[in-house]
Amino acid sequence: MPFDRGSVTFAIFEINGEIPENIVDLFAAGKAGALDAVTDEPEQGWVTGHHLLDTAIDGESVDFGGSYCLTLRQSVRRIPASLLNALCRREEGAFMRANNRDRISGKDRREIREEVVEKNIQKMPPTISGVQMLLEPHEKLLYVGASSQSKLDLFVECFTRTTKLDLLQVNPELLLERFCNCTASSFPGLDLTGIPEESAVGRDFLMYLWYYSETTGKLSLPDYGDFDLMIEAPLVFSGDDEGRGAGEAVLKKGASPLRSAEAKAAISVGKKLKKAKLTITRGNEIWNGTFDADNFVFCSFKLPEGEAMNEYERCSERVEALGVFRAAIMAYFRLFVDAMSEGKLAETRQALRQWAGDRDAV
Repeated sequence: MPFDRGSVTFAIFEINGEIPENIVDLFAAGKAGALDAVTDEPEQGWVTGHHLLDTAIDGESVDFGGSYCLTLRQSVRRIPASLLNALCRREEGAFMRANNRDRISGKDRREIREEVVEKNIQKMPPTISGVQMLLEPHEKLLYVGASSQSKLDLFVECFTRTTKLDLLQVNPELLLERFCNCTASSFPGLDLTGIPEESAVGRDFLMYLWYYSETTGKLSLPDYGDFDLMIEAPLVFSGDDEGRGAGEAVLKKGASPLRSAEAKAAISVGKKLKKAKLTITRGNEIWNGTFDADNFVFCSFKLPEGEAMNEYERCSERVEALGVFRAAIMAYFRLFVDAMSEGKLAETRQALRQWAGDRDAV
């Protein structure tokens, strides 16, 4: 999804190392190639944030309100499966007739398939897709517009190859290291059933946000103001035994999914929130979308409506809105870490168990 309008999906990365002054030139040197040359091997290259065909990368074309907006484009040619199958069957039939056979070996079938692909691949139009990024050089931050881990991994690989800079994804593991100098494996779990559970920091954080939203919610940040928090449906619950076939529980419908019997039952058997709709407000400003706690990715997030009239100022407003949201979510994570500290852990667990047990089920 584009960063310049509408809702955005993003993961947050820190840039490890000094950003070179010629970073725009580095992206220009790695720009996407001509589409005519695309084959069946995927090709990656950079384009501007305007559209997937714009390879004219310079300081002006990638400027986004003082930040840089570019897209990693992937191009590939593919023969549709049904067409490829039909072409292969036709050639196999011709091969058997020419050689007076009534069957074909696996080796011959593979060779025919390779010949069919080679002969027809350039007749297919290339397919292009992109992952957009917003780079804040002064903050050494990167917002990457993807939610799947495979796309994020590919992006990181290409970004590092282009810039020689390392990226660190802002996730529970990194935040624990920064805020309390510990690892996810050593961080205590938020067991709501009284039975020790494996640590799942992202899910514990989302469960804490749910509890906090219904008991306090508010947060005051110097330089940023006062925030409030709300968790809404759809809710996706998962348990520690998910990999052993327990699966997920998804609650979407009903008058009050958060107060449903299904939600209470999920909590009672040790399931925790894996995804939920998250809303953060500051006065009349609203940020809301789906929070994927496992991957620490924010999906289809709506940013506050700005007031700028020209494009440059509008882009600046959206960059600022992302920065404010990042500051708020980091502050809520600090609250969570503090609540799970050694001196407060027992009290926090007891408070959440009581909150879960006392919930009305409608």
